[in-house]
Amino acid sequence: MVFRLKLPLGSEKDTFRACLDGQMGSVIKCYREWKISGDDAWLKRNWGNITKVLAYAWSEENPDEWDRDKDGVLEGRQHHTLDMELFGPSSWLQSMYLAALEAAAEMADYLGDSAKAGEYTELFRKGYRWTKENLFNGSYFVQKVDITDKSVLEHFKCEDEYWNEEAGEIKYQIGEGAHIDQLLGQWHCIINGLGDVLDREQMEIALESMMKDHYKASMREFVNPWRVFSLNDEAGCTMCDYPRGVRKPRIPIPYCEETMHGFEYQFAGLLFAAGRMEDGLKVVRAVRDKYDGRKRNPWNEIECGSNYARSMASFAFLPILSGFEFHLPKKYIGFHPLVGKENFRSLFSLGTGWGVFSIKDNRVLIKLEEGTLDLSEIGLSFIDQVKQLIVDGEEKGYTFAEGRVSFAECVIRDSVEIIFE
Repeated sequence: MVFRLKLPLGSEKDTFRACLDGQMGSVIKCYREWKISGDDAWLKRNWGNITKVLAYAWSEENPDEWDRDKDGVLEGRQHHTLDMELFGPSSWLQSMYLAALEAAAEMADYLGDSAKAGEYTELFRKGYRWTKENLFNGSYFVQKVDITDKSVLEHFKCEDEYWNEEAGEIKYQIGEGAHIDQLLGQWHCIINGLGDVLDREQMEIALESMMKDHYKASMREFVNPWRVFSLNDEAGCTMCDYPRGVRKPRIPIPYCEETMHGFEYQFAGLLFAAGRMEDGLKVVRAVRDKYDGRKRNPWNEIECGSNYARSMASFAFLPILSGFEFHLPKKYIGFHPLVGKENFRSLFSLGTGWGVFSIKDNRVLIKLEEGTLDLSEIGLSFIDQVKQLIVDGEEKGYTFAEGRVSFAECVIRDSVEIIFE
């Protein structure tokens, strides 16, 4: 899939290289939009193309051979959002691949495409197991690559671009370092209602290590030869770190020592989701304290340029902290707040309507500001017992089990009120 438009149109044909995280992200986005909209017809209409987007990983037409042997593990030449390629498996891109496989398996199962569902599920299982056994070093996830092996580049005829003759190394690799996006696929899973794509215990250890390694309380003694988004006594989280004396490539992954805000917000979201609230707030404050109106414009978080889009990763704090779940094809939404369970208020937004979710005085209120919601079930895991369900001002019958309020399907135009004990 083309990920950057070049003019004149068609001029990218000679230089085009598919971006792995973007390609897999597009599968995840299709899954997200289907669940947000509840539009089964849209999914059916696009299903053939979605399968092609995913199958490019093992397609013989893919010159970069991402997963040519179709074992659920990425190898090959992997272009990514940091503008270069990795040449060995990393949990960063591997987790994106696994998230796309899991999303595709669920869509296939819903559509009754049992062959594809089975194919994707088996690939996911193989990849998950291999990642758990091979990419975790006891503290964090690494990239598995021999940076001294020039034959990897010769296979793809790119040694002129990637071989560092002086150091005898492949350039622009993570190697044994800790990368801030090492759990990126899991971040997408949390937002979109998918399961774990990496081992949970390993992820918890990795988050603790990342907070120690990436978070810098002051940049005054830190050397950054790249672009400067944090300086002097400002705090921030670096893109890549090489802790405890592990080998750092002579020319590591691009932007290694920078502090790019979109990546920091993604890291903070993972910390929040893991219950590490103070750590998450530290990371967020490290960004926002820079944009206090004196040093920088509060409305322009600079990354690769002014008003750069990646800082909108901060909006993911809304679904993460509210524990928002959505599956409109199944007529379901849910809220499982991570904070303020007795007094909470948050925006929610779906394809058919948006509004405010709030908790106060043993009362849940889901108030639509615009649109409608076609529902039959609401998840509220923090409730022990429901006393009353009111939909659009009318009391409704319901059942309550395992944190879910179930009722006859109806189109909600104004509000849902749930009184609980």
